[in-house]
Amino acid sequence: MINLAIFVSGGGSNCENLIRYFKTSDSVYCALVVSNKADAYALERAGRLGVPTAVVPKVHLNDERIMMPLLEEYRIDFIVLAGFLPLIPDFLINAFPRRIINIHPALLPKYGGKGMWGHHVHEAVKAAGETETGMTVHYVTPVCDSGEIIAQYKTQLSPTDSVDDIAEKEHLLEMEYYPKVVEQVLKDTFKVL
Repeated sequence: MINLAIFVSGGGSNCENLIRYFKTSDSVYCALVVSNKADAYALERAGRLGVPTAVVPKVHLNDERIMMPLLEEYRIDFIVLAGFLPLIPDFLINAFPRRIINIHPALLPKYGGKGMWGHHVHEAVKAAGETETGMTVHYVTPVCDSGEIIAQYKTQLSPTDSVDDIAEKEHLLEMEYYPKVVEQVLKDTFKVL
């Protein structure tokens, strides 16, 4: 069994989608949801679905003596970021080489990097007059949004699309494709699915 930890900071729609997707899997188990924010709605979603949760403020996230025992307690094999905003510390990247992935709400390398998350990304896409946007799944490295791209999915935009319209179109891609990409990465990584 591959034990997943899902790291979140906000509402948790991707988190819930991943938990539901793997609920009946014989080889993937959503073992833990970690949030840097105690009031993240994702924690409530995870709790309703029976997945243990942990609140890890940024100061603890960066403390190897706190994070490694937590992940070892739940026997975590792989980390999936689902709207997690803090940078992942180097010790975690080293402990989970090519076993931490992230989703980004744009077609990287466009609209990535520090400060580019959520509505900030969609506002930048609108301001630039882009005719398409999409989602990117990538490996996590010490540099924000710069890891090797695993998959990208696109959606067309029209000049009349509002920032909210852009966000909704991109979010539909996340709901459809993120669990499938995670599953494929796990297959490629562990050769057991």
